[in-house]
Amino acid sequence: MLYIVIGFLWVSLLIYLLMGGADFGAGILELFARETNKSQVRKTSYQAIGPIWEANHMWVIIAIVILFVGFPDVYTTVSTYLHIPLVVMLMGIIARGTAFAFRNYDAVKDRMQNIYNRIYVYSSFITPLFLGIIAGSAVSRKIDTQGTNFLDVYVYDWYNWFSVAVGFFTVCLCGFLAAIYLIGEVKEIDTKAYYIRKAKIMNTALTVWIIIIFWSAHQDNIPLTTWLFGNWISLATISCSVPAFVLLWVAVYKDKVPLMRSLAGAMIMMLLIAVTYSHYPNIVLFKDGGHLSLIQQEGPDKTITSLGIALLVGSLLILPSLFYLIYSFGKRRVE
Repeated sequence: MLYIVIGFLWVSLLIYLLMGGADFGAGILELFARETNKSQVRKTSYQAIGPIWEANHMWVIIAIVILFVGFPDVYTTVSTYLHIPLVVMLMGIIARGTAFAFRNYDAVKDRMQNIYNRIYVYSSFITPLFLGIIAGSAVSRKIDTQGTNFLDVYVYDWYNWFSVAVGFFTVCLCGFLAAIYLIGEVKEIDTKAYYIRKAKIMNTALTVWIIIIFWSAHQDNIPLTTWLFGNWISLATISCSVPAFVLLWVAVYKDKVPLMRSLAGAMIMMLLIAVTYSHYPNIVLFKDGGHLSLIQQEGPDKTITSLGIALLVGSLLILPSLFYLIYSFGKRRVE
């Protein structure tokens, strides 16, 4: 049952990165759009994510609940030593959701719309930034449980080049996903070309931040190269991602919407496999060489069993409803 719980944790993170990432990416694209294009991006993104935007955060809630109930030591460590970026990320989620609701459903359209728009786009940027920073900090070996001052214990464990680079990489990844997704949401040739250009820009930015991530990992003695190329699973997924990337852009230019979206999702899945398999089951790595493991730091057996049963039963209820929700609104847009 433990492996079922771990599987749900991993899948929850993957789906949140795919669906929530594209959701955040829509706001990121709007943030960097010219004034003449902002209304178009706003309209398209609302049509695409409006019906399901609240459902996206269900996955991060599931992940947090799994850690809280099934792996309390991991939850306590992350929420203590990384409480600053965690609080900023959660505030970003709240601010973004509130602004999205008011700017689209407010009965009175006045100057407050400008404030809602700013809150929405900036929180869309900040939230994935700090989500990536948390992920990078967990494996950067910067968490210092023996620190003697506030900065060493609560700041420098996440405020470093590697963690921040992973954060900006996550931002660009969300923008790239949103651009790829929104290409299929419009029919006008000029608008499609606009989102293709945005996808290219985000693609270039991803490349830049990948270089910075490897550079910072080398500077901080983080064995990132070994993690990604030192085992056949990670090496195989990275090798498969290269032809997938080429096919993705072929699908973009041939306007094969289902194919481009599937390939984008597959690339994210392969990326997540590559970066998590190499140090599995260790999920948090400490500065002193210690770690927290999903196998060694799990909760009591009865708790894990109950949690696994709850996740299995809940998935039978939630997943069909979610897929039907997406299908229903997707079909309505086509009609």
